[in-house]
Amino acid sequence: MNLTDTTDEARASAGLARSDDLATALLTPEARRDPYPFYARMRREDPVHRSAQGIWYLTRYADVEAALSDLRLSNDRDRMTRAYSALGGDLKAFSRLTDRLGRVMSNTDPPDHARLRRLANRAFTARRVEALRDGIQRIVDRLIDEAVAAGPAMDLIEAVASPLPLSVVCELFGIPPEDLPQVKTWFHRFGRLSEDIDKSEAAIEQYEEYLARLVRRRRADPGDDLISALVATQAQDDRLTDSELLSTCFVLITAGDETTTHLVGNGMLALLRHPDQLARLREDPTLIRTAVDELARYDTPTQAIVRVAAEDVEIGGRTLREGELAYLFLAATNRDPERFEDPDRLDLTRPGNRHLSFGNGPHFCLGGPLAKLQAEVAVGTLVRRLPHLRLAGDAELDWRPNPLQRRLTALPLTY
Repeated sequence: MNLTDTTDEARASAGLARSDDLATALLTPEARRDPYPFYARMRREDPVHRSAQGIWYLTRYADVEAALSDLRLSNDRDRMTRAYSALGGDLKAFSRLTDRLGRVMSNTDPPDHARLRRLANRAFTARRVEALRDGIQRIVDRLIDEAVAAGPAMDLIEAVASPLPLSVVCELFGIPPEDLPQVKTWFHRFGRLSEDIDKSEAAIEQYEEYLARLVRRRRADPGDDLISALVATQAQDDRLTDSELLSTCFVLITAGDETTTHLVGNGMLALLRHPDQLARLREDPTLIRTAVDELARYDTPTQAIVRVAAEDVEIGGRTLREGELAYLFLAATNRDPERFEDPDRLDLTRPGNRHLSFGNGPHFCLGGPLAKLQAEVAVGTLVRRLPHLRLAGDAELDWRPNPLQRRLTALPLTY
């Protein structure tokens, strides 16, 4: 669960709710079940759409790809808060929470972002991610074993997709296994941000204190974990400050949770609804890497991200004025027929799959490779170990009412 995404979710939902028909269509039950026909309509009728409230909606691949790399479209926390405040929303409580995070990669622009990203990259290397593969496999096998032992049916979200990323990130950061139940409790309270902000803020404060204790331990006794690697960057010339170190730990630990859960849940649902592709993966397990990229493209976990114009910007023949918000619909770009042949078809061997599911440009998702690795192991293992896995016949699927994130509330399966 990425806390900054959660605050953006609440602000963005408010913005969407006050927009005109083309945008508010995305909040309907029909769009919650399947938003892709609505994205197709937006791409066709008005791909750079300005709502009645002055919010822009970008749905074409070329426009969004360019916007993600355009430094004039800002992710700066203060600019973003001013832009949402101009819509008339009361953001005092959310500002209080984002202030606790400090200025971190996910809500800064260059040059601060480049410096923080460079230091995090030195600690969060491809080698360190790949070294987690065996540990992820053990976690996935344990979760499946527990689900199978409980009976001939399971909710995949509850049994595998949700607990997996938190267990993995605790291993990556060297969080002791005995602390995992408490960490899970804090994460649950973060997720109820819009319902009880006081409890959420209290949980964040306790979580920060816990991380601060971990950092002090790693300074005294470094290990082979990511917190120790981040602590080591403090010896360098462009060192992380203590506040930046703590905020970076906070965001990196929380950021991978939701994306991985969405990717595993949405991906397995897509496979079960396309038995020809599921059979193809069973016949050739080496397809798993390209399969995960296609699953991320086909039903994108992060549907949209938000930017604010730091100055006037021309996109697709329209001018975004300074201070205006832009929603970049990654999910819409991933079904753009100008970029993908037959985009509504699931094809696990799709060539040249340059989807934008993890963004692009300077804010490309740092945790993307870890999310993909977890999905590779989880999906590949489920397909291999449970050959008769299928959707529960009488189950109705429901999706969380969040226009920026696409996540099933549950995925009931039998095997």
